[in-house]
Amino acid sequence: MTTLTVPTRTQRRTADMRRRLVEIAEDLLVAEGPQGVTAEEVARRADVSLQTVYNRIGGKQALLLAIAERAMEENRRYIDLAYDVQGTVEERGRAVFLAYVKFAFERPQPFRILANPPEEPAAMARIAAMAAEQNARQAAIIREGIAEGSVNPSLDPEATAHAIWSMLNGLLLLALRDDGLRPASITPESLVQTAMTMMEFGLRRRQCESPRNF
Repeated sequence: MTTLTVPTRTQRRTADMRRRLVEIAEDLLVAEGPQGVTAEEVARRADVSLQTVYNRIGGKQALLLAIAERAMEENRRYIDLAYDVQGTVEERGRAVFLAYVKFAFERPQPFRILANPPEEPAAMARIAAMAAEQNARQAAIIREGIAEGSVNPSLDPEATAHAIWSMLNGLLLLALRDDGLRPASITPESLVQTAMTMMEFGLRRRQCESPRNF
């Protein structure tokens, strides 16, 4: 029988402090870019000593990596639930699409960090690895659709998965804007719905297409 270990009050306080420091660093990254994320500024805004920041997280590189990992964890919670959905290829693909949209709308700050990673090698590498993992899962769905005859067989699954991911990032970054780049007459929801319709239409196999020779 496994015994669950309950965190002590000190451990809870340590975790809470680390979470608070990462949130402050995240705010700085979104507002000012990587150059604005410094241990000194995080300490000042948190009203703690500089040593506390170094003890809980570290310097600039560690802060940027912590921000990236936090964004990845939040994204994974949304996406993993979508991959648990049962149904047709189209239904499962739509579930993943909508999960990513929900993540962007509900957690815009972490989404922006994943869509535009900080220029820090370790953070970039972690996010790239996560994107590759998620795109591989999406490519598997596309490959299954090609095998069953519902997806256009001329599409390369890996390239298609990466294209959808990159287009979706650009689409959602635009949808989240509230300036003239997204006209007020076009709501974020209508923009997303239009894109989803276009993507699904582009993925579907046409009746006139010949089956791929194996």
